[in-house]
Amino acid sequence: MAIDSPAAAGAGTQAKLIAEHYNLLQLDTGRIYRLIGKLKLENPKKFSYSLIKKKINNLKIKNLQNKNLLSDKVAISASIIAKDKKIRDIVYQFQQKCAYTPPMKYAGSVLDGRDITSVICRDAMFKFFITASLKERAKRRFKEFKRLNKKIPLNIVLKSLKKRDKSDRERKHGPLKKTKDSILINTTKLSKKACFRKIKAIMDRKLNN
Repeated sequence: MAIDSPAAAGAGTQAKLIAEHYNLLQLDTGRIYRLIGKLKLENPKKFSYSLIKKKINNLKIKNLQNKNLLSDKVAISASIIAKDKKIRDIVYQFQQKCAYTPPMKYAGSVLDGRDITSVICRDAMFKFFITASLKERAKRRFKEFKRLNKKIPLNIVLKSLKKRDKSDRERKHGPLKKTKDSILINTTKLSKKACFRKIKAIMDRKLNN
C-alpha cells in the first residue's frame, strides 16, 4: 500500500492504523529523511554520502520512532537534504526492501511519504493521496508540538508548513504530487476514526472481490 501526503495531513496516523489492522509492515519514509537531516545537524563536518550509507544499512524501523526527529529544525534540514538525488537513491534501496520484502510475519507493507505512489511503489495494490487544508494541518502540528512541550507559535508552524509544501512540490527529484490512480482522501473535516473507516471500506471492497 502506498500513501502520499503533505506534512501533517494525517497520513502517518492512517498508515499506522492500517498496518495494525491488516498486519502490514509500516514505514514512514519521511522519518528516514528526518534521521539524515538530524545527522547533518549533529555532524556538519563529517556529513557525507558514505556516512549516510552506513546509517541506512544499519537502520532498524524502530529507530525511526525517536521523538527527537519531530523538531521543526530537523524537519527543515530533512526537506533540504531530500532534494539531493544521491541521498534519495540511497534511501530508495531501503524503501524498496521494506516495500517488497517485508519480514514473513507481515501480510504486506504500507509506506507513506511524498513520492511513494509516483516513484517508490508505482505498482502498489492500494494508492492513496491524503490531504487537508493548510490551516488544519498547522493546528494539528501545533498540538503535536504542545504535547511534546515545544512552545512554537501557531503562525510560525503555519509558515513552516507552507515553506515545506513549496519545497516538497517543487523539488526536482521525487516531488509531492497526486498520481492519476491515487484515491484522494481529504481529512480536513474527518476524525482519525472516520478517515480510517473510509480507507478500510475502499480496501475491503477490493480485497473481497
